[in-house]
Amino acid sequence: MLPSDGRFAPSPTGTLHLGNLRTALLAWLFARSQDARFLLRMEDLDTGRVRERFYDEQVRDLGALGLDWDGPVVRQSDRLDRYGDAIETLAARDLVYECWCTRAEIREAASAPHGDLPEGFYPGTCLRLTGAERAARRAEGRPPALRVRAGAASVTFEDEVAGTVTGAVDDFVVRRNDGAYAYNLAVVVDDAAQGIGEVVRGADLLDSTPRQLWLGERLGLPAPRHAHVPLMLGEDGARLAKRHGAVTLADRAALGETPDDVRALLAASVGLSEPGEAVTPAELVARFSPAVLAPRAGAAR
Repeated sequence: MLPSDGRFAPSPTGTLHLGNLRTALLAWLFARSQDARFLLRMEDLDTGRVRERFYDEQVRDLGALGLDWDGPVVRQSDRLDRYGDAIETLAARDLVYECWCTRAEIREAASAPHGDLPEGFYPGTCLRLTGAERAARRAEGRPPALRVRAGAASVTFEDEVAGTVTGAVDDFVVRRNDGAYAYNLAVVVDDAAQGIGEVVRGADLLDSTPRQLWLGERLGLPAPRHAHVPLMLGEDGARLAKRHGAVTLADRAALGETPDDVRALLAASVGLSEPGEAVTPAELVARFSPAVLAPRAGAAR
């Protein structure tokens, strides 16, 4: 079994809001309460949305909240060779194929019934192309994406928060048609390379986990444990977003709140402290147990 080393892996495409910060705090608590390493990784492969200023801003906000991490901050953009090697491994095992489908074509095809495949999953349109059809599409000059050949597999795993989870695996993209490596590939490669034993992240990513576990097994990588924590919600019950008002550390500072105040707010929202109680990071580590987490945890106030 892997050690319980954890990580937080934000995308530097915007300012971290309270929901992001609470997930980071929980991931940190999972690791530190087990005397494990905690790593910080920037998932910056979406070059069209990444902005340099957000790297430093996110690091600064996490530090202000009282979180620390082991080793340097890693950028996925510095690790492209690792993803290319993974693609070559999959190709050598005939586990990837080219896909020329547009988004509109995928939406149309995925909305049609396809037996036991869940609605919205890729139905394998390009997998069924003949050799002549593939040659014709290559001749058009439009670059293809690469998809895995999963064959509608099913994966079951135990989640620390969600319990037993079973999910289908479709032929998901591992390299986009613009050449960028996909999240589901990069996260699997990076977690294994960094020795991550426990992935703690938001519940919105739960559905992607069967894909990642399936892919890791095909790459011969060890499988980490998972804990998908509840998302922080706004007063309207929807997932926290900028429209909910003062949702960043800077916003809260403008209201007269310190990072310590924000940490107390986040801790209280998952039952680790009483509302308004000042609590240090060390105190939270001593109090923390995964048992405090439940879907009820949520509303920002």
